[in-house]
Amino acid sequence: MHLRQPSIDHGVRSFIWAVVFFLFLYFGAVAIGVTRGTAFLVALVSGFLIFLFVRTRGT
Repeated sequence: MHLRQPSIDHGVRSFIWAVVFFLFLYFGAVAIGVTRGTAFLVALVSGFLIFLFVRTRGT
């Protein structure tokens, strides 16, 4: 009997990538002194673009 991981929808996987990178970019920008509002907007836009990229081109 071979145990394997359950199948995860590609959209869910793309969303997880986007959330991880959003948090990484947001906290990284705040850590280096960028204001929270600017860091949030840049991380939000970047997270959305990462979501689209992984959704369309990821495996």
